[in-house]
Amino acid sequence: MDSVDIAMALTFLVIASTVVLYALERYPIETVALGSVSAFIVIFSVFPVTAPNGSPITSGDFLAGFANPALITVICLLIIGQGLFQTDALEAPAKAIVRMTRGRSLYAAVPVLIAVAILSAFLNNTPVVVMFLPILTAVAATVGQSPARVLMPLSFLAILGGMTTLIGSSTNLLVANYAAQSSDLRLTFFSFTPIGLIVAGVGAIYVLFLMPRLLKVRKTMAEEFQATSGKQFIAQISITYGHPLVGVESVSGMFPKLKDMTVRLVQRGQKPILPPFENVVLQPGDTVIVAATRTALANALARRQPLMEADTDTSNAGQNQAAPPGSISLAEVVVAPASRLMGRTLPQSGFYSDTGCLVMGIQRRSRMPRMAMNDIRLEAGDVLLVSGSEEEIARLRGNRDVLLLDWSMAEVPRKRYAPRALIIFACVVALAASGLVPIVTTAVAGTFAMIASGCLNIRQAMRAIDSRIFMLVGASLAGAVALEGTGGATAIATALVHVMEGASAPMVLSALFFIVMILTNFLSNNAAAVLFTPIAINLAQQIDASPEAFVVCLIIAANSSFATPIGYQTNLIVMGPGHYKFNDFVRAGTPLALILWLTFSLVAPWYYGL
Repeated sequence: MDSVDIAMALTFLVIASTVVLYALERYPIETVALGSVSAFIVIFSVFPVTAPNGSPITSGDFLAGFANPALITVICLLIIGQGLFQTDALEAPAKAIVRMTRGRSLYAAVPVLIAVAILSAFLNNTPVVVMFLPILTAVAATVGQSPARVLMPLSFLAILGGMTTLIGSSTNLLVANYAAQSSDLRLTFFSFTPIGLIVAGVGAIYVLFLMPRLLKVRKTMAEEFQATSGKQFIAQISITYGHPLVGVESVSGMFPKLKDMTVRLVQRGQKPILPPFENVVLQPGDTVIVAATRTALANALARRQPLMEADTDTSNAGQNQAAPPGSISLAEVVVAPASRLMGRTLPQSGFYSDTGCLVMGIQRRSRMPRMAMNDIRLEAGDVLLVSGSEEEIARLRGNRDVLLLDWSMAEVPRKRYAPRALIIFACVVALAASGLVPIVTTAVAGTFAMIASGCLNIRQAMRAIDSRIFMLVGASLAGAVALEGTGGATAIATALVHVMEGASAPMVLSALFFIVMILTNFLSNNAAAVLFTPIAINLAQQIDASPEAFVVCLIIAANSSFATPIGYQTNLIVMGPGHYKFNDFVRAGTPLALILWLTFSLVAPWYYGL
């Protein structure tokens, strides 16, 4: 055996081992991916191989994938999505969707997912997924469900929609152009739409109604704690001139603009007004004492016209401080035993001047006192909801008077920046969908605009980068270099031709679909399509069958990238926000790929008269 054959055999071994380790999830994805890249570098250093263009394959070829434009695009799109999340820009559209569909479950997302499939038949899949990912995430949050239930279906339905028209995917155009150059076959816009709709329709039924049951919901520890937190805090809202609540009148004993809160007391000068509130009109100088959950208080703080300012715990102390510049985080702290805060009110405690953190609410487990928040004398075990910068809250870890609950820290959405975040997002999607500008260009520019406009800071942007995606893409591209450089992919295709010699047309068609379907989940779908287009046409000519059937078979099979996150770019985009693991795609995507294979194998011979 020469060095090329040895390198090819070792390449197959490394790829097989990598896939198995990904699926077992015994080791972190980053570790396995780095190990596979290292293995390729060592193999090709010991057994030198020359690429088809005549140049030797070097270590740089295996590392080039980490600077691939597709990878940069995915990372930038994740950062842009984080900008929408940080500003809560799509909360209103999500609520409108839930209202229109009258849905209190994730079935409210079904019409949106169907719209995604339709759009993907005429637009590039990636901007369509980018457009709807934050909307569906917000819909899931609105109905109290995990986004994991809808984000993988979003990616899969975009792929299914893309396999129904000539422009639905770049793969479709690539195959059609190559077939036109090497044969008399000319595919038109809707040439394979009927059979594409049959195959995609069967797949869509599985994706919409069966697949969500196979998906595991995974949350971070902080999300798990916060999701179950229905406890209420006592807080107060100081009504100043120009405040959004000035002039609000009680209706049936309640204040409509405070529907998420329970108003316990309105303090007007020295006069307390107790419920039920009849014909009470809020005016400047009033202090409204409310009982509210952390979510309601965060929303009040994050509104474009905030109901609460970050000075509520210091008004009696004369320290009318403005909210700290930049992003604001909320966290919960517990008053420690023997704390200096015990027996003191908030203005007496000097908590703000000592820590820089502002107390937004007090929660007392034993009872809910009906008095102004600033009049409550603190006790050991009281939980304080505090706001401040991330650095100020982090310093509370060293404070002996309070115990910081680390998992409780979360940033408040910056809703006042929502309009500019939506404008940036719309420009990115429009330019990418129009094809006037490369999508990598619009993604990088959109990322810069999100940071420069204040929708995100650098720390938030860096948190949006998923190391698993970065390593997965880099390692998969390194594997593609090894397969193509050693001729491994060509060897698989050649073996197919020999094995299927003398078989019937439906069997050859089914086998071609199956082989391409497997390879497209590990190579890029474009690479699989380019490799197999001449083989598909050759197979059709050998058995005197319709070349259109084989070319369409190749198009649909090359788009069946469901079984791995590296199979298609949209899978990578949803992987981080959905908290998916590699095995989730194997579990949910493999049945879909097999369903498409069986459907095509049964329908195509009838449709093309084979």
